[in-house]
Amino acid sequence: MNDGTIRRATAADAPEVLRLRQVMIDSIERADRSTDWHAASLPVLREQLAHPGPSFAAFVADHPERPGRLRSLACGTLEYRIGSPANPEGCYGYVFSVATDPDQRRRGLARATMEALLHWFREHGATTIDLGASPEAEPLYASLGFRRRDSPVLRLQL
Repeated sequence: MNDGTIRRATAADAPEVLRLRQVMIDSIERADRSTDWHAASLPVLREQLAHPGPSFAAFVADHPERPGRLRSLACGTLEYRIGSPANPEGCYGYVFSVATDPDQRRRGLARATMEALLHWFREHGATTIDLGASPEAEPLYASLGFRRRDSPVLRLQL
């Protein structure tokens, strides 16, 4: 039912990419809905989107009735790690900020942006892709082949 073209985001999309990232954050982190961080993030994101490199990509769906407005987003990064038995070349992908405007959901847009991102990962040699999923989104990711795994990942916030 996807009724929109999926494309790679450009620098002009940066404010909308941040808006959709906030939609995703608001759906997960119910406590702090502050957008104060947008001002610091916008110039960095705009620069990343203006000069597409091999380590970051964002795929978006335009809103057909609202020029300049996006309705869906999927972002990812590539990273090198020393190879392992499961990934000898060490090229890993990480998916983040998959979001669709609430009034545009159930139209295949998240799937379409994810498929474009997965294609990009394959083109760049990633053989292992990780993501964090909300319970609501897990069926989509499972249908794309993602499987839940136990992870001893710890985080330090500097």
